[in-house]
Amino acid sequence: MSFSISPGGSPSLTDPLVNERPSFLLRMFASACFTGYAPIASGTVGSALAALFFLVPGFERWVVIIPASILVYLLGIPAGTRMERYYGHDPAEVTIDEVVGMWISLWFLPKTIGTVIAAFFLFRFTDIVKPYPARVFDRMSGGFGIMTDDVVAGIYANLILQAILLLTPLRSFLL
Repeated sequence: MSFSISPGGSPSLTDPLVNERPSFLLRMFASACFTGYAPIASGTVGSALAALFFLVPGFERWVVIIPASILVYLLGIPAGTRMERYYGHDPAEVTIDEVVGMWISLWFLPKTIGTVIAAFFLFRFTDIVKPYPARVFDRMSGGFGIMTDDVVAGIYANLILQAILLLTPLRSFLL
């Protein structure tokens, strides 16, 4: 078998990994404990799992959530690339990117139910709308694009929520 990448960066028909189903562990990781296989709104289900994970005692501490986000991001790049080879461009089955984006949307925020809910909806909104440069990354092939557009969406959601907590009367509602 031969391996080749077309000029556009996508695998060719001679790529042996295109037809080989990813391993169970890879699918479990890349789909964030199989949330990517939810029949509808898999990205929302993956984001909800990340929000619940944030509620684990101590996970909100920056010395925990930031290294976890970076590690999952770095592992998500090759996992996303491998899943994309089998399932196609930016597959719904990959939701580990939503986990990282959701966690980033919660960095340095108070751990309250109101904040988590607001971050969840802001992240889902920015992930769907894909403000610049998220859309640029979304159009890329491979795991880097899959992961990075959600990182950008998470940063936008975080900055919006930080501003809301600093500047508006919603502060008392969210805290």
